[in-house]
Amino acid sequence: MTLYHAGETAVQQRLGQSAIAERVGRMVRAEIPAAAADFLAEQPMVVVSATDDAGRVWAGLITGRPGFLRAEDPRTIMIGALPAPGDPLREILARPHRIGMIAVEPQTRRRMRVNGIAAPVDFGSQAGLRVHTDQVYSNCPKYISRRNIEQVRGEPARPAARHGAELDAHAAQFITAADTFFVGSADTDGNADASHRGGNLGFLQVISPTRLRWPDYRGNSMFMTLGNIDVNPHCGLLIPDWRTGSTIQLTGTARIDWERHDAAGAQCSIDFTVSELVELPEASPLRWGAAELSPANPA
Repeated sequence: MTLYHAGETAVQQRLGQSAIAERVGRMVRAEIPAAAADFLAEQPMVVVSATDDAGRVWAGLITGRPGFLRAEDPRTIMIGALPAPGDPLREILARPHRIGMIAVEPQTRRRMRVNGIAAPVDFGSQAGLRVHTDQVYSNCPKYISRRNIEQVRGEPARPAARHGAELDAHAAQFITAADTFFVGSADTDGNADASHRGGNLGFLQVISPTRLRWPDYRGNSMFMTLGNIDVNPHCGLLIPDWRTGSTIQLTGTARIDWERHDAAGAQCSIDFTVSELVELPEASPLRWGAAELSPANPA
């Protein structure tokens, strides 16, 4: 099976990074290395992406006590929790689905990614997911803001989710204050991917109530996100508020602007058109401290 699909190879060739992508791609494997299993077991959160029945892509958060993520065997990860009530992914993942998954440890700027098939599973006192892995690999620490957990709340009150079709002033302020967000994307066959994006405050720009833009900085040269967008514009964003545990999820379509290089170090820019917004107050019990921005962020 070829690692890269046509969209990924097209972007690699366009940016002259095919040789790097071939070399870096050798680290991608179907099995879970022991170091990756240990890393997952230490994490209190993971970001997951998947496509709904309408073809829209969503990215969402799953949290739990360390140990809620565990490698059961070399090709299986058990997740002892589900997305929060009100998260569109909770319904999507009620049946087997292709997912992208990324675990980020902000304290150490470490991250790893998993793509595979998730199926619901009943652990008795807790519903969760069983993930059969197709791709497992780590990423470099570029653009990750360092921050530490200051508090873990008990079961949150979980106020009702707020839905909308565009950004109001509150959502716009929430988004422009972000130094981190996550992107869910998928290829034409529904193979999903979840990726991290980081930068200085304001790098995720609100252009209008239905349009966002961000610079795409150079990463690992595999271009799994840009490659997916190249063949399938549907994608989803997850923007966390690290201080309060709230999240904003957006689904819509993205377009690569190869001519726009507004930010230093940007290879291109991404224009994102919002079709739906879901805000989940207290989606996470984790309360994080102030960020130490990545030294890799462009000036």
